[in-house]
Amino acid sequence: MRRRTRIAPVSRRSSREPVVPMINVVFLLLIFFLMTAQITPPAPFDVTLPNASGEDDTGQRALYISADGEIAFETARGDAALAEAVQASDSGPLRLNADATLSAATLAQVLGRLTALGATRVDIVTEGG
Repeated sequence: MRRRTRIAPVSRRSSREPVVPMINVVFLLLIFFLMTAQITPPAPFDVTLPNASGEDDTGQRALYISADGEIAFETARGDAALAEAVQASDSGPLRLNADATLSAATLAQVLGRLTALGATRVDIVTEGG
């Protein structure tokens, strides 16, 4: 007669991995990245950025300023051009076509002169993008 050997029964453990340690690691990583990330500081005040897209309105009259500061409106030049442009813009905004290489100081000076002449709104024309 043969003797049967008894093999200890294999304990049936759950085949699923424990999830709690993995969740702990994920939360620790999340906290780490939140603490080390550089968050952009808020702007000191609201700024509306200029928009360079819109309708093409090349048919309207406009004030022109060249790169060297020369001012023209239709046939008028110089200070007369500024005065005529302000008078013509009573019904709407004054369109200003300034050269891209015009210095900001010159543009600010011209805008100040337009304000002194009574211009309430000046639209600076840009190339569409």
